[in-house]
Amino acid sequence: MDKITIEVDNEIAKAYREAEFDQKQYIQNLVNNLLKQIIQDQSLDDIIQDLQTQAKNNGLTQEILDDILQNG
Repeated sequence: MDKITIEVDNEIAKAYREAEFDQKQYIQNLVNNLLKQIIQDQSLDDIIQDLQTQAKNNGLTQEILDDILQNG
């Protein structure tokens, strides 16, 4: 894998920096999959639906996501 840098909101950056290793890995996989889908010219609605399905299949609920974003 290669690394890139993207700008995000301050609270997103803080939450990511403070996240556990496995949470960071999970977020990295989600972002990687999102970018792959964007490159493949899928519609944003299809991308969002795919990501929601993947997240749900991997046990990421809205409550867990909210907690990560609020508490890191």
